[in-house]
Amino acid sequence: MILHNNDIPSRKVDEYASRKILGTGGSLMMVEVSFKKGGIGEVHSHEAHEQTSYIVKGKFEVSVDGVKSVLVAGDSFYAGLRVPHGVVALEDSIILDVFTPLRLDFLEAEVPE
Repeated sequence: MILHNNDIPSRKVDEYASRKILGTGGSLMMVEVSFKKGGIGEVHSHEAHEQTSYIVKGKFEVSVDGVKSVLVAGDSFYAGLRVPHGVVALEDSIILDVFTPLRLDFLEAEVPE
């Protein structure tokens, strides 16, 4: 499977964030999330998904299992099963999230209503 970013529609998450599903297959899913400054990915955990995330652009305050750190382009984090994690965009930023298994809820949200 080959995908071109410009051909993938962006889906609005809220007034501060939008996402693109860049690739999915087997048990993996890769998602690009663009945040405006002040956007928040609330602290949450996954019962069934592992997640690793890479900061593509910008700066985030990241919390993983209660530990906070400022991450910039090139930095990353991992959140295993049931590990609380969240982000706050300190400037306009892009994060690349990879999940296993893939997020069926994201795929279902992509179906036109």
